[in-house]
Amino acid sequence: MFFYPVPSQGKALGLFYDIIYSMKKMLVFLSLFLVLGSILFLAFFGETKKVCFGGNCFRVELAQTEAERNKGLMFRDKLGPDRGMLFIFEQEGLYPFWMKNTLIPLDMIWINQNKEVVFIVENVQPCVQDFCPSINPDINASYVLELNAGTANKIGLKVGDTLTMNY
Repeated sequence: MFFYPVPSQGKALGLFYDIIYSMKKMLVFLSLFLVLGSILFLAFFGETKKVCFGGNCFRVELAQTEAERNKGLMFRDKLGPDRGMLFIFEQEGLYPFWMKNTLIPLDMIWINQNKEVVFIVENVQPCVQDFCPSINPDINASYVLELNAGTANKIGLKVGDTLTMNY
């Protein structure tokens, strides 16, 4: 409940209510700023989730839409050591990948609908030319995980290993 000063209450009380009113406006502005900031952060950096191979876990951005999958990790100049991108496809199928406009070397891991690793390509180098070759595993997958080059070898990842997804 809000009380508004009446002329008999004097200037001090009026000033007090002006301060309260200003603080309310500032609180509304701050709330809007935080909400919009959160939305923009998620839009720019994407939604992240955790995926693991045994005890080796990674925070991954999800590429779920065609636009997100087409962009992938293009034009990024770095990727944190425990970060990656998980490409999610609506149905299992053959999904070739390339490194067009990708600036960092990557390990690419194809994973089937049972979340088993079915194909791994390590240390795929960036491609900034007009023609970039595709990497086609010729095996069905529902997911493709991109991690920093050398990660698959470092954690001893092999075909048949199982991915757990915490989302």
